[in-house]
Amino acid sequence: MAKSPTIRAAVTLISAAALILAPTTVASAHPEADDGAIAVDDGARDVHQHGGDEGHLPATQSNVELVSKLKLKNVVPEKIADVGVFNGYAYLAAWGSVECKYNGVHVVDIQDPANTKEVAFIQAKEGSYPGEGIQTVHIDTPAFTGDVLVSNNEKCKDKAGFGGMNLYDVTNPEHPTPLAEGVGDSVASGQGKKDANEIHSVFAWDAGDKAYAVIVDNEEGTDVDIMDITNPKKPFLTAEYDLDETFPQILQNGPANLTEIFLHDIIVKEIGGKQVMLLSYWDAGYVTVDMSDVHNPAYIGDTDFANPDPELLESAGLAEKPEGNGHQGEFTLDNNFMIAADEDFSPHGSEGTTDDSAAAFQVSQGDSTPNLHGGESLSGDAVYVGQACPGDPAVPAAGTTASGQQIAVVSRGVCTFTEKVASIEAAGGYEGIVIVNREGFDGCGQIGISVEGSTPTFSVDRQTGLGFFDKEAGFDNAACLAGTATLLPGVSLGEVGDLINLRAFFDGWGYVHLFDNSAGKMTELDTYAIPEAHDPAYAEGFGDLSVHEVATSHQRNDLAYFSYYSGGFRVTKIVDNKLVETGSFIDEGGSNFWGVEVFESNGVEYVAASDRDSGLYIFRYTGE
Repeated sequence: MAKSPTIRAAVTLISAAALILAPTTVASAHPEADDGAIAVDDGARDVHQHGGDEGHLPATQSNVELVSKLKLKNVVPEKIADVGVFNGYAYLAAWGSVECKYNGVHVVDIQDPANTKEVAFIQAKEGSYPGEGIQTVHIDTPAFTGDVLVSNNEKCKDKAGFGGMNLYDVTNPEHPTPLAEGVGDSVASGQGKKDANEIHSVFAWDAGDKAYAVIVDNEEGTDVDIMDITNPKKPFLTAEYDLDETFPQILQNGPANLTEIFLHDIIVKEIGGKQVMLLSYWDAGYVTVDMSDVHNPAYIGDTDFANPDPELLESAGLAEKPEGNGHQGEFTLDNNFMIAADEDFSPHGSEGTTDDSAAAFQVSQGDSTPNLHGGESLSGDAVYVGQACPGDPAVPAAGTTASGQQIAVVSRGVCTFTEKVASIEAAGGYEGIVIVNREGFDGCGQIGISVEGSTPTFSVDRQTGLGFFDKEAGFDNAACLAGTATLLPGVSLGEVGDLINLRAFFDGWGYVHLFDNSAGKMTELDTYAIPEAHDPAYAEGFGDLSVHEVATSHQRNDLAYFSYYSGGFRVTKIVDNKLVETGSFIDEGGSNFWGVEVFESNGVEYVAASDRDSGLYIFRYTGE
């Protein structure tokens, strides 16, 4: 193909500290846990959403009554995660990504929604914390009758922490009793509860004489794990699935950036006599499966992400690829619709091409190095600089190449990303830095990077890095997964490769989809976002303007409630197959809502919302 011209926007690159979402499992599972790799995770955001007049959207209140709010004990900013409600009590996760203490579940009496009080705290096991998976279900089986709270376990101390799920008897919510803790799919059977795989979420249901919980396995491709909890004191793994292999039709043909095929969240609802599981797959969309027989799941339907991104095109007039990021969904009361929430913390996308091919490859930008923003680009000839660690051969200074600009290509391994950047900057002359993943780590795939420096820094997967020097044909994924090499084979220090073109573009924050709940490929009827979420003027300085979760009304077919992080609490109605905002609330000094859950008290519908920085809010929708 013809050579691409070297293009660079005449703009100043501004450093932006933003969490980079990357398609990896938790990096701490590897010896180089502290090198700077970032995994897909709902990490601490540090967005300072409460207090002062800046850094958040202005306070607003429309058709929403704030019934009460309760600051929970031992809460610091970003400490509160998901919320679940059952029989007059709310259960809120205190998670450990901020600090690895006071982790567990707050129990709040909400029988009088206007006068709530914390009545118990369930302490998580040392080094473990819950996050997304907080739910209570009534179980009535031959082995057990009572109310069971389920929660997930992720680790903030790798050696001490538990994985798996926890089950607690909360028949008396003010005196919860452990039934089983740290149970799930084990990395190595017989190694003990601490070796159960970490899980991101959990959902339980009563199926008559049997009861089950489905858990999101963070550590295996078979990430749909079904636990038999008929006797919740003795739960066991009864089935596990990799649904994109079981039902390959859930994958879509393109665009090429939709590569993160992993499960994030699930619910199960009885519809038409079937136990219908709704699974949220990050880049494969939303999937419905009949799980009436957990050992013989049956495909019902799934969604695709439309290309170009429909909300970005409608709101901003920009045509870019969809980002995926399927996070969580629910059915409406009448089951005619499915409403889905895509979580996206970065309003700027980035990608690269080379002069060998116009096909784009994925890149992640460093969190504490100068970032490209929408409309900015950077080009240069690839120059291989090895590992660039202390004690390695010296990084060659950037020389003269065809484009007149050079981008250092460096292998991940041995030292931190920040040390690599420092070595390259000391050599001098490079316009940018690209870190290539090593063998055996994070699936050899794309990684997010936490890195400091004054040079724009990016990351790519192993195969892309080899392609910069025309070595991609020799890439073997299985060999890469099993290997240990860091350096690029057959590429010498200082070797010049392809012309690399990197660009950034505005693509907005995460938003909401409305689907017709039908068999086969579901029809997308509408999308919804708060106005600021697709306005470049709000890309920075106003907190996270992404949706997080949806909860549908228990009384009305047309009503849905959203926790919208810094966008506050939102309410929509379905009008003529469209999502129309009819209610909103942002507190004085800002909001930071994670979870949202509907409940009833004395026939009145309320909504519990968890604010990450404080605790529990209870709302009542007052619109028509």
